[in-house]
Amino acid sequence: MRRGSLEAPRHVAAGLRDALTLVMGIIRRILGSELSTDVCEVLTSQHTRVDELFERIEKGERKQEAFVELANLLAAHATVEEKIFYPGVMVKDTSDLLHESVEEHLSIKRLLADLIVLKVDEETFDAKISVLKEQVAHHAHKEEEAKLFPKVKALLNAEERAALGNQVVEMFEQLIVQNPMQNVPDETAAAAPLPQPS
Repeated sequence: MRRGSLEAPRHVAAGLRDALTLVMGIIRRILGSELSTDVCEVLTSQHTRVDELFERIEKGERKQEAFVELANLLAAHATVEEKIFYPGVMVKDTSDLLHESVEEHLSIKRLLADLIVLKVDEETFDAKISVLKEQVAHHAHKEEEAKLFPKVKALLNAEERAALGNQVVEMFEQLIVQNPMQNVPDETAAAAPLPQPS
């Protein structure tokens, strides 16, 4: 099995790690550890970065570097949602949306696993990126931002959303420096488990 895009050049991986650590560190310094940010805002800002990276890839702007950042960001983002955010907002009213979300994550991970072993100049790469972009946009904007986040804002007060946001940022910072896209192929057998609604 070819590893095409799986391994980023060392300087690219280090640069990505340093840039993301700097950005997340700045956010934490601005917000302070006791002040934080709304979990929905944290996740929406990650969705925005994903959109920017898809645009760079489509334009061919440092395509390999942009794809590595995208793959790592999607992998870390899915993990923090599955391990912290979704369990933290699981109630009867959100259960259906959350179960649909982990199934959408599974589909996204399967496409991402296919892309990781391709080279960015291979014939099927652009087609798969296009499909991935559509799936991610639907999941992030039409399901989470339009449907789930309003329910979360009704369910949790500002302090509770901030506490969840802190946990998400902390785990994301730990994951993003570990090249999390390497874990994606091992996460394609089944959707992530969710707790029972409270």
